[in-house]
Amino acid sequence: MLEYFKTILQKVSFDPHLFERELKKSMNELLHEDLDELKIWCYANFGHCHKHILNQCFA
Repeated sequence: MLEYFKTILQKVSFDPHLFERELKKSMNELLHEDLDELKIWCYANFGHCHKHILNQCFA
């Protein structure tokens, strides 16, 4: 499931609202262990353009 959500987030990264919605959806579906990996991956890939969304969701 983690790889699926990574793919979705990459596809919707052009739109901040879609990105936030899909990120929240993925956070509700994934196991705790996968959330840590998702967080690291998100900051590495989208920290430059969606840092405010990431900070809010992972707070």
